[in-house]
Amino acid sequence: MVYDYDVIIVGGGLAGLTAAIHLSQEKHSVLVLEKKTYPHHKVCGEYVSKEIIPYLEKLGVSMNSTKAVEIDNLVLSTVSGKSTRTKLPLGGIGISRYGFDNLLYQKASANGVRFIFESVTSIEFKDDFFETSTENNQTYTSKIAIGAYGKRSPLDKHLNRDFIQQKSGWLGVKTHYEFDEFPENQVALHNFTGGYGGLSKTETGAVNFCYLASYSSFQKLKNVSDFNEKVVAKNPFLNDFLGKATPIFNEPLTIAQISFEQKKSVENHILMCGDTAGLIHPLCGNGMAMAIHSAKIASEHVSCFLGVTFDRNQMETAYEKEWQKTFKKRLWMGRHLQSLLLNEEMSNLALQAVTTSPALLRKLIQQTHGKPIAC
Repeated sequence: MVYDYDVIIVGGGLAGLTAAIHLSQEKHSVLVLEKKTYPHHKVCGEYVSKEIIPYLEKLGVSMNSTKAVEIDNLVLSTVSGKSTRTKLPLGGIGISRYGFDNLLYQKASANGVRFIFESVTSIEFKDDFFETSTENNQTYTSKIAIGAYGKRSPLDKHLNRDFIQQKSGWLGVKTHYEFDEFPENQVALHNFTGGYGGLSKTETGAVNFCYLASYSSFQKLKNVSDFNEKVVAKNPFLNDFLGKATPIFNEPLTIAQISFEQKKSVENHILMCGDTAGLIHPLCGNGMAMAIHSAKIASEHVSCFLGVTFDRNQMETAYEKEWQKTFKKRLWMGRHLQSLLLNEEMSNLALQAVTTSPALLRKLIQQTHGKPIAC
């Protein structure tokens, strides 16, 4: 059979774009199906660990041109405002998804990747190939399909994925602010009743404030402005920030039904990447790095399959095994940190422990951050 493409990637976020660049660099024909044109904002913490920089440079993506903010300092606080700070061993950068995604899109386009901006309605595997259909009743065929469509999608229902059957009680909220007083080199993680949020500067000079809130706490108010005032601002650090900062967005971006349930990294022979394969808690500060790293792993195994080094079963088994080895421990740590920090009494005790033991705090950071990705 003659295929339209070697690889079709559903979703053009960090994972999908990185995989597109990697595979096109190796001369494979790639189609990316993404519902929104670039650039656009997304609900995201917008802090990324420097572990991904060597790999991106190998792909020909230089972060030097982005004016991304260098971050090497971490601040943590409890609901009541007890806080500690430390240096980040590896450090990270602050860059908006608006800018980061567009940078990768431009590189992928220059590599010859084709983009079609439509929603995908189905992905079917039959006779050892994929048929991917869009909302405009177009169907494209490929040898490989990569799912990189984010945290939650109607496609998850179409694929009958286990996690989508369960209700999720998390809501994500993001806004950019003008606030010159915020230190450029700092990422802050502040707790409030029923949630936690991160603050860091982006390449534009804006401060990104992105938080997760339990739906049970949010639904009592059902309004972001009221929730910020009556719940989020109970944390003294966040009260000071919200009282002084000026919102840049007309309205905050929100996303509901965020699920941290375990997912499979391969579903119906589709290789899943980034949040589609497993959502890391923002407490780990590394969702962006994880997305890029997972794209690298998937791309390497896809190249082995297309080069006839692996058969399909070997490729899928090898990808699942390496995905688990790379990310399972970090996801486990994120779930347990979340449980700890959302309990006010326990979070106070934990903060006291890490304040008196800098080595313990550094150990926790190392457990939730990866090492520089080897090229």
